[in-house]
Amino acid sequence: MNVKLNRPKLGLYVHWPYCARICPYCDFNVRKDRGQDTDFLVDAIIADIKGWRTRLGDMPALSSLSLGGGTPSLLQPRQMHRIIQAAEKSFGFVADIEISLEANPTDFETDRYADFASAGVNRLSLGIQSLEQQQLEFLGRDHTVTEALNALQEARKQFTSVSADFIYGLPKQSVAKWQEQLTEILELSLQHLSLYCLSIEPKTMFFKQYERGQLTPVNDDQMADLYELTQSMTAQIGYAAYETSNHAIDDDNRSKHNLLYWQGDDWIGVGPGAHGRASIDGSRHELASYRQVQKYADAVRKTGWGVEVSQKISPEDDLAERLLLGLRLEEGIDLSTMQSRAGCEIDRQLLENSTKAGLVSMENGMLKASIPLLVDRIGAELLL
Repeated sequence: MNVKLNRPKLGLYVHWPYCARICPYCDFNVRKDRGQDTDFLVDAIIADIKGWRTRLGDMPALSSLSLGGGTPSLLQPRQMHRIIQAAEKSFGFVADIEISLEANPTDFETDRYADFASAGVNRLSLGIQSLEQQQLEFLGRDHTVTEALNALQEARKQFTSVSADFIYGLPKQSVAKWQEQLTEILELSLQHLSLYCLSIEPKTMFFKQYERGQLTPVNDDQMADLYELTQSMTAQIGYAAYETSNHAIDDDNRSKHNLLYWQGDDWIGVGPGAHGRASIDGSRHELASYRQVQKYADAVRKTGWGVEVSQKISPEDDLAERLLLGLRLEEGIDLSTMQSRAGCEIDRQLLENSTKAGLVSMENGMLKASIPLLVDRIGAELLL
């Protein structure tokens, strides 16, 4: 291939596994926060960051640093400051780095926002999930609607950019009911919204309830109606989706870290159960850290990093992953860059067939999915 390889950006994801309460829909690697000492885990995360620096060699400065989980806003501000400092010292930061923090809108965490901002966080993502108290209780959230609104007010004072997560497609949720709530959400005039369809994932409490016949999710047609309403209402006031579930008021408020995933850049994952994609010795690798907290900390102490799985990705699998993630973006993905980074190409006949079928289009070198909600099916058509 004669296409020049554009150097990927680099991000860092820090997974904090502790939560005050485990939500019934969550399938992430999380643990109950019981007030235990966590300095040992912070020490391990910092050592892991330093270990990555020695393994990656010549890499660009970090474009983004994302603290997720779990509930990383349960970190003490001094702990967060240590992690951010270690990342900057190890990799350096680009001038406009995004340092984002996932948080819950409880009064306990809201009181820490000023300290988190002082530690370097400039983007807050609040897991509000609903503006209806009954739905919050159904979703197992430990905050009230009033707390959520107060948290948003305080967040706007402290952070350059504020985002909020909401879930729709709850059992028995009608289009009219979601339209009513989405109207309230849009009236908040936030810079960024993540609007997710409820997904019943294996090993979650909701899945167990589903298996016992205690929970009936909305069907595919109902979910499609809710999704279409969401896209229509957000687009009407300038929140058009730049990704299947994500909406920003302008380009500057898009999630820089998540764009790394969707645009096929590199990221390091540290913390128990964190995943990453990065080039090691010239080849892109799938990377996953030990899930259990103590095993992760022990691995870092013994080897200098917490990775349990480091597997070279074949060009074909790399292309498939980049395709499925990149087609989630409204503007699509740069086909030449995607193929160059993966080291292989989409079959031209399959691409032509998918284009004729109206599943994808090519505009100025960007490959776009015609229906982002069907990206998995579209990807399968291109990769057969």
